[in-house]
Amino acid sequence: MNILTLNCGSSSLKFALFEDNRKEALRKGEISWANGKREHSRLSVWPENGREEQTVVAARDDQAAAGWAIKTALGTGRGRTSIVDVVGHRIVHGGIEFRESTLVDERVKAAVAKLGQLAPLHNPPALKAIEAAESIFPGVPQVAVFDTAFYAFLEPKAYVYPLPYGYYKHWGIRRFGFHGISHAYCAARAAELLRRPLAELNLIICHLGGGCSATAVRGGKAIATTTGFSPLDGLMMGTRPGSLDPGILIALQQQHGLTLEEIEHALSCSSGLLGVSGISPDLAEIETAADRGDERAQLAFEMFADRVRSAIGGLAVTLGSLDALIFTDRIGETSPALRARVCAGLELLGLQLDRARNGTSPYDIDIATPGSRARLLAIHTQEELMIAREAGRIVNAAGVGGLTLNALKADPEN
Repeated sequence: MNILTLNCGSSSLKFALFEDNRKEALRKGEISWANGKREHSRLSVWPENGREEQTVVAARDDQAAAGWAIKTALGTGRGRTSIVDVVGHRIVHGGIEFRESTLVDERVKAAVAKLGQLAPLHNPPALKAIEAAESIFPGVPQVAVFDTAFYAFLEPKAYVYPLPYGYYKHWGIRRFGFHGISHAYCAARAAELLRRPLAELNLIICHLGGGCSATAVRGGKAIATTTGFSPLDGLMMGTRPGSLDPGILIALQQQHGLTLEEIEHALSCSSGLLGVSGISPDLAEIETAADRGDERAQLAFEMFADRVRSAIGGLAVTLGSLDALIFTDRIGETSPALRARVCAGLELLGLQLDRARNGTSPYDIDIATPGSRARLLAIHTQEELMIAREAGRIVNAAGVGGLTLNALKADPEN
């Protein structure tokens, strides 16, 4: 079975093509527009056992980005692959309607579109990717894999907000949690690295990328998380503020005359690392500016690290004990400086960072000192692999699939 995965984020679209349940993708890549300039999106591709290849493409909108991703995943020229049995999609917000992965149909698409109000940077692009795949692969089953599903078993004390109870009962205002696909993968991978059963482990996972979240996992199940009703809540992020005083939003509207649309745009697109630094939502660029002495860049870096450290402390108390703290996604995997700054002060929890090992920017290794009471892991998240596994499971259970594509039916430029 060949499975194509499409992972729509707020500033990128990751894709991969898997064959016959192999762990390594035949081809994977990413279209990134972290700088916001869609006409100069960076396309990075990693063919199986090959070097990274980069080029610039004009992914002018979500539909075009999905077209580029599909065309690139299938390959051009040598080694072109023309068979796709199923397409798996990461869907950020599944609301209360979806507690597990499901085959895509008109009802699912309508629900994903409606939930786009709560995840405007994620659900609408994912829906465009579904439509692009439908156009290119008519009749091929598609599977929606929901980030929120990992949090389906949170207890009410973890998901009910201290608001009038009717808001939850009648309108569904509650905490959902996000980046669940990544957290699920990292929890399982941590058990492998520690050589212990997942059911015995208490973990804190910090997913730090364009979007950010920290989650407490006990025995493989999420028990608390920083993200909430929408992907805006929790940790400071690339362009999103994370948790803030709701009185600020009231003041912006009542005292300063901002419209709801202006406030929504500020919260989604111009806050977080970008808003504080005035430079970029990309922490790597902020680190470079901070090293040059830029005070706002230094402030953004310190604020980000402090928010992550504070969340870890709160989640550790919730867990009661800690076996491992995990850093993952783009920032968590590639920024030794950020990991070091976050860990400064966590000795209180028995965590001791090995600075030499941390400085190597490793993947999937322990970066704690031998004497650390809990382990520190840097894990390369593999959301696409998790999406592929879920998509294959759902299709096999439903008894559908096995359809093939003879040639591309659409060009990403049209």
